[in-house]
Amino acid sequence: MIDVIKVLKKMKHGTIDNVYILQGTEQYFIEQFKNGLENLLKEEVNDEVFSYDLREIPVQDVVHDAETIPFFNEHKLIYVNHPIFLKPKPDKLPFVHDLSKLENLLHNPPSFTTLVIIAPYEKLDGRKKITKLMKKHSIIDCQPIKQNETRSWIGQLAKNNKITIDREAAELLETEFETNIYILKSEIEKLALFVGKNGIVTREIALQIISSSLTSNALHLVDAVLNKNLQQAIIIYKDLVKMREDPIGLIALLAFQFRTIFQVKLMREKGYPNQRIQQELKVHPYMVKLASERSVRFSNDTLKQIMGELAHTDAIIKRGQMNMEIAFEWLLYKLINVK
Repeated sequence: MIDVIKVLKKMKHGTIDNVYILQGTEQYFIEQFKNGLENLLKEEVNDEVFSYDLREIPVQDVVHDAETIPFFNEHKLIYVNHPIFLKPKPDKLPFVHDLSKLENLLHNPPSFTTLVIIAPYEKLDGRKKITKLMKKHSIIDCQPIKQNETRSWIGQLAKNNKITIDREAAELLETEFETNIYILKSEIEKLALFVGKNGIVTREIALQIISSSLTSNALHLVDAVLNKNLQQAIIIYKDLVKMREDPIGLIALLAFQFRTIFQVKLMREKGYPNQRIQQELKVHPYMVKLASERSVRFSNDTLKQIMGELAHTDAIIKRGQMNMEIAFEWLLYKLINVK
């Protein structure tokens, strides 16, 4: 597979192919390619840009459009979304894709059309004839970045927006959005608008501005328990309910957070370094740091008691012994008052 940036550079030097296949789930790279291509073909295609979803329309109809000479412009651009026949286990549809039509087009693509096939899948079925044919064209890597690349992307996006993101704020963004560059880009653009050109983003600013995720709200809920602030815990819980999160899922999230704190505490007591703890628990380094900081606030017995309360509440909700909303609020009260 080819890197998006390399393909765009090649395009700028005047080499634009008639067929591209974008493979992967990272929306940022997909949009980056589409924007670059449309800018380069702007004068040639004008309004001759079409988009089809192969979950809704047979591929033979798309091929017919691709092979029809454009009426008013020199060129046409066609996006073909969700080619499910490339998946190892295709979805069932109320119509049949005539792949022979697409195979013929791939053998001899029309010079007046640029066809972009967008396959938002981790893998394609390499055994199929159609997949082998596509591999003779440009397959562009749109897979998510690796976790160890996230920090450098945060730095690059900050540089693009002419702002500085300090270490703690970068750690927060890295934990919140992990390898999702599309969301990271959006959040960093919001931060840039807030701090202005040459502004500095701190952790406090990031917490104030970035969109709350389920992970961050779970962390805030843990903080409210740590600070024995029942009112704040209830407010956060109500916000999570508005996000349509059910109490059973929230109990699982809290259990994960407190279990991580307990495991980190035990490993710390054995003298394990952060890197070893991260490898053992398979969590983000920032999670290890936070859990380590929080672990000093609890004794081992207290953490065992908290996890016992979480397991007990989970059981009584699943057995239908108590209304789940009441049970969760009662759980928060017990967690905050645990000795």
